[in-house]
Amino acid sequence: MDDGITKTDAEWREFLSDEEYGILRERGTEQAFSGPYWDGKQSGTYRCRGCGSPLFAAAAKYDSGTGWPSFYEPVNPSAVGMETDRSLFMTRTEVHCSRCGGHLGHLFPDGPQPTGLRYCVNSCSLDLDQTEVSRTQSSEEEPG
Repeated sequence: MDDGITKTDAEWREFLSDEEYGILRERGTEQAFSGPYWDGKQSGTYRCRGCGSPLFAAAAKYDSGTGWPSFYEPVNPSAVGMETDRSLFMTRTEVHCSRCGGHLGHLFPDGPQPTGLRYCVNSCSLDLDQTEVSRTQSSEEEPG
């Protein structure tokens, strides 16, 4: 789960805002409808705010009505890790970045097809990278 991300707690606190630290490192949750990506429709790749690892394609994002960014699948199965979360008197599946271990959100079995899954993710855990789309669109537009 580490893959070269060897930051101390102090380095994480310096690198992340208080809210980002509380979510990524302490498994917190941002308030619904408050993050910058909950209703965004931009193209690109959503990367881990902690380490930059690609996590979700914007094409897999959908409006779940929950107030958090929701995706029906990660960019690849190994991009995210999962573990049982028994906090708040319930059992859920926590989703974290496989590379740095940063908490992303939770996985629920009520998403759309083709997977039927809903990766409910905190906006603070993500950075939207639109350069990959720009490069792809540019290369498609160039005459061959």
